[in-house]
Amino acid sequence: MKLSQLVAALPSPDTPPQSDPDITLITADSRQVIPGALFVAYPGVAVDGHNFIADAVRRGAVAVVGERKLAEVTQQSALSNQQYLQVRDGREAFAWLNAAWHGFPARKLIMIGVTGTDGKTTTSNLIHAILTAAGIKAGLISTVHAVIGERVLDTGLHTTTPAANDVQRYLAEMVDAGMTHCVLEATSHGLAQQRVTGCEFDVAVVTNITHEHLDVHGSLEAYRAAKGMLFTSLATATDKGWRKAAILNNDDSSNRYLRDWIETAANCGVDCPEIITYAIRELAHWNAIDIDYRADAIHFHALGHGRPLEIATPLVGEYNVSNCLAAMAATVDGLGVDPPAARSGIAGLQGIPGRMERIDEGQNFTAIVDFAHTPNALDRAIGAARTMSDGQVIVAFGCAGLRDREKRTLMGEVAGRAADKIVVTAEDPRTESLDEIMAVTAQALVAQGRAEGIDFWRVPDRGAALAFACSLAKEGDVVMACGKGHEQSMCFGEIEYPWDDRAALRAALRGSPLKTLPTAQTD
Repeated sequence: MKLSQLVAALPSPDTPPQSDPDITLITADSRQVIPGALFVAYPGVAVDGHNFIADAVRRGAVAVVGERKLAEVTQQSALSNQQYLQVRDGREAFAWLNAAWHGFPARKLIMIGVTGTDGKTTTSNLIHAILTAAGIKAGLISTVHAVIGERVLDTGLHTTTPAANDVQRYLAEMVDAGMTHCVLEATSHGLAQQRVTGCEFDVAVVTNITHEHLDVHGSLEAYRAAKGMLFTSLATATDKGWRKAAILNNDDSSNRYLRDWIETAANCGVDCPEIITYAIRELAHWNAIDIDYRADAIHFHALGHGRPLEIATPLVGEYNVSNCLAAMAATVDGLGVDPPAARSGIAGLQGIPGRMERIDEGQNFTAIVDFAHTPNALDRAIGAARTMSDGQVIVAFGCAGLRDREKRTLMGEVAGRAADKIVVTAEDPRTESLDEIMAVTAQALVAQGRAEGIDFWRVPDRGAALAFACSLAKEGDVVMACGKGHEQSMCFGEIEYPWDDRAALRAALRGSPLKTLPTAQTD
């Protein structure tokens, strides 16, 4: 593809390069550059891509896009003004260039974006299940995997939105496979780092906005603003002849904030999206009544615009009732799906890997793996466990290193208030001291009136911690391993070691606990 064709997709380029070579590859990694490549440079989390422009040119890059002025980058490379294009945001440019490279696939799909602190993976899967039940060919891109027809593709070790080039590639593959719709889970990192830029959403869903990722975003206001970017995309995307819809949670405090955000974004000249609400406690377009927690499923009536629809879901917890309502609002109201298809899709989704996933090795208590890694999610997960048994709830969890430090106290406060017994352990300590991370959570537990060695313990090795939690359980209790969910690794230092909480909990139940690798680093 000609450089000029790609550059035409950029929202705000300066003077374009004077040459117009054929481009063979678009990459932001200089190590991947081949002759004829377009290299995109931008500041990253650990390194700045501008520092690798010289390497990219040596490897054969024929054009470079970056945020710095030409005079700054020519000091380290033999780059000419015929080869360089300065842009306001390199990540944004990378996303649009990849969208153009793949022929703007999002413009050929009805795009449903789902964001929020907790519940977005489940809600994305519920929407996908409903669309499938309705006979609609829909793809899915979540933090767990991408689903394109019969193909299921892994999207990475840790839960986050894939990179912009991968997102656009998945969308193009969906178009080629005959998909008409795509459900895309949009994390705050994915939004703030422009990974879903160019996805041109038609329906945007928010589950909730609570305390999370403040280490990255700096404040709750900045975190909410990152989530709001999904609704800016909704309000300003290309018109596909489809009425755009924003699905908001009236039970969540973000509701008013996002309404204002949508109205401000829509002042760009695009008709304001239709706002459709859902809630359990507050009045909304979609409400849940007659909620009945049974052993096999949650039964309730979804009340949409005054019309009750009986729903049964094998998912557990009140928060999943809310997720079901969000999915119904998005599909029935937002996309015109028949309510019976929505009911069928919800009933058919048996579970999601690492989300309140039961592990059964014949034990006389319930064992669960859940991704709950935020204070709100942990609180809701423990609440869900209470609906499953009258026994005690025993929870094992940790807090990640090099991440939001305030959360370590908040997680301890939630566990100290809501659980019966608590085991504090490792969860991706990275280069921080695991002992110091656990000490902050332990201090919060003590402040909640808990006594170490009596109703809470620190066990650094996660495998040993899960085994110890199981040893505390009696018949009818619930043991929960929280924080890792379906993730397939745990980070110590700068190395990702293989780890699966589901396998670890299964091994603990069998009496042969897995050992965390490397051997419990506590310094």
